[in-house]
Amino acid sequence: MRKKEIYKRLVEYFQHTMPEANTELKYDNPFQLLCAVILSAQCTDKRVNMVTPTLFKAFPTAEAMACSTKEEILEYVKSVSYPNSKAEHLVEMARQLMQKHRGEVPGNFDELVALPGVGRKTANVMLSVAFNEARMAVDTHVFRVSHRIGLVSDKCTTPYAVEKELVKNIPQELIPRAHHWLILHGRYVCKSQRPQCEQCGLADFCSYNAKRK
Repeated sequence: MRKKEIYKRLVEYFQHTMPEANTELKYDNPFQLLCAVILSAQCTDKRVNMVTPTLFKAFPTAEAMACSTKEEILEYVKSVSYPNSKAEHLVEMARQLMQKHRGEVPGNFDELVALPGVGRKTANVMLSVAFNEARMAVDTHVFRVSHRIGLVSDKCTTPYAVEKELVKNIPQELIPRAHHWLILHGRYVCKSQRPQCEQCGLADFCSYNAKRK
């Protein structure tokens, strides 16, 4: 099957089965989302959602968090992965928001990646979810699912290469949703260790499923 047809069928499937798809992180505003995404690096959304309610109650704004210390933040986030570095990133990120952006999360890629704890993936998540831009954040789920299905070739060995290929082939207006389609599919169906191919609606055109038969 040609790649164009694979993308077409994938979009049709998810538009039917998952017409509304969004992040599973819980937040009320862009600042809270940014904190949650920073905390979610190499950590489950479920775990992050367990710590953010008390964190956001104590530090509801960039201004409040900027006045805190790494040690104070650590008490709230110590159950997530890499808590020390993430606590430090949150404090420094909040301080930079206050110093350069009047406490508001910028909607610009270059300004986002200049923030402590924010890399390309996190910036793309923010632009996609908070600002509805056509950005494709590639995490481990998106990377794995894209290769297994056959959306990208084996030559796409980096997240950035996968990102460029997906953005080139998915209709621009669907990219923010497609990001979540692939994440959720990887999280609940196309799992890393035990992919549930028998229950997968993409199995009939999936490269990984074809090879395992």
